[in-house]
Amino acid sequence: MKTLSLQPDTMFPALWDDFFSGWLDMNGKKNKPFLTVPAVNISEGKDAFKIAMAAPGMKKEDFRIDVSEGLLTVSSQTGSKHEEEKDNYRKQEYNYSSFTRAFEIPDSVIASKIEAKYTDGVLEITLPKKEETKTSPTVNVTVK
Repeated sequence: MKTLSLQPDTMFPALWDDFFSGWLDMNGKKNKPFLTVPAVNISEGKDAFKIAMAAPGMKKEDFRIDVSEGLLTVSSQTGSKHEEEKDNYRKQEYNYSSFTRAFEIPDSVIASKIEAKYTDGVLEITLPKKEETKTSPTVNVTVK
């Protein structure tokens, strides 16, 4: 019997994989997991924070980015429908996927100047810092 990983960050993909591991798509290939959350890298530079989100195969119009009450939310919903009708059969296939990721943004970010661009499957969000938080003056501390 397979033991499930119950780590908070991996629990749901492991459960989905276990429940649906035997399902095959119409071409006899194993289905991809149903629960997909894009991987994210977050970095801090002198002038801004950057969020890079791996989301290949999407269009820039597929994303919705909202900033409200100190929270940056990135979401997407995509769907497609394929219908084929021949003499003795009718085939309908539907594909739907969605995700939502939310990030707390520090008070040092200028929310009205957040920018996003989507290039080569990566959504990059730039969160510029307020001027007073860009540089910290060096302070010498005297030991007494």
